[in-house]
Amino acid sequence: MKAKQILTTIGLLLVIAAVGQPQATNHALPRNHAKTVTSAVTACMDAMESAKLEVHSMMVVKGGSVVAEEWRNGARPDVAHELWSVSKTVTMAAVGFAVKEKRLKLTDRVVSFFPDKLPQNVSQNLSDMTVRDLLTMSCGHDTDPSMRIREKEDDWVKQFLAEPVSHRPGTYFCYNSVGTYMLSAIVQQLTGQRIVDYLYPRLFQPLGIALPQWQESPQGINTGGWGLFLKTEDMAKIGLLLLQQGKWNGKTLLKKKWVSMASSALVESRPAGSRPEQIKEWGMTKENSDWLQGYGFQLWQCRHNAYRADGAYGQYIIVLPERQAVIAVTAKLGNMQAELNLIWEHLLPVL
Repeated sequence: MKAKQILTTIGLLLVIAAVGQPQATNHALPRNHAKTVTSAVTACMDAMESAKLEVHSMMVVKGGSVVAEEWRNGARPDVAHELWSVSKTVTMAAVGFAVKEKRLKLTDRVVSFFPDKLPQNVSQNLSDMTVRDLLTMSCGHDTDPSMRIREKEDDWVKQFLAEPVSHRPGTYFCYNSVGTYMLSAIVQQLTGQRIVDYLYPRLFQPLGIALPQWQESPQGINTGGWGLFLKTEDMAKIGLLLLQQGKWNGKTLLKKKWVSMASSALVESRPAGSRPEQIKEWGMTKENSDWLQGYGFQLWQCRHNAYRADGAYGQYIIVLPERQAVIAVTAKLGNMQAELNLIWEHLLPVL
């Protein structure tokens, strides 16, 4: 074959490959900026900076339109931000799609997916652990094993399954990032795809989100509980999908029943890494803490009848059904309750 023919053939193959690959429509949310909300966002971000809370962006969606948006401290609308544990909520969506497609049930036992990675002695509690228990952070671990598992190159699934399961699954809340990694591993085991690829035609493409970066374990599995990068507007779109009970542009993506369960208070909750006896010592109550309102499927309940995806250092997707609004925030700060307090103080009155 002549060189010219070879180049032509390669070009045609590239075109065919491009046509065969679904592309995300780059559609932005409609804008309908409201002066009162814009002023409130500016005041809220000013108050955060006065309190030494480094905020990067804030976007408010109401009535399906962006009514206010602002970026600071070098953040930009076109640059993806590390979401930390907001990633968990996107993993929850992957599980929701697998359930919708009847690949998976909430009652499926975790051990059933990895028969070749089980410890020599499988305890009754480990045997009883279900997909639902992973989703509600109540898989039975007494403490979060995530850091010690992540530090090793050994198979993370195998390490997770070797951890002692001290409590009967479903009875004890313990925030567990590698528990969410297990959900990612389960979906990949069932579909043969990383969840970022599985979600592309089901979630990212319909919402107009370009295929995002998502970190992987040494075994090539998306980390699930962390490691996803999205733009602020992408976060707002995911919040709007939840607010609309799984619908987007009139089409049902996630089932309404799934979103309703995910966003309910299914188990008691407390801050990551804390124990029940510490809550009273710290003076935390349901009146002053957004971490004691209950937990659903990888979503926290908030005060003011809201719920949220949240990630370390101040990343939030806050959904307020009664106000038909979504607030997306990126930041790099330590006191996330102070951040929420300022959001409630400045934004609730104008929504």
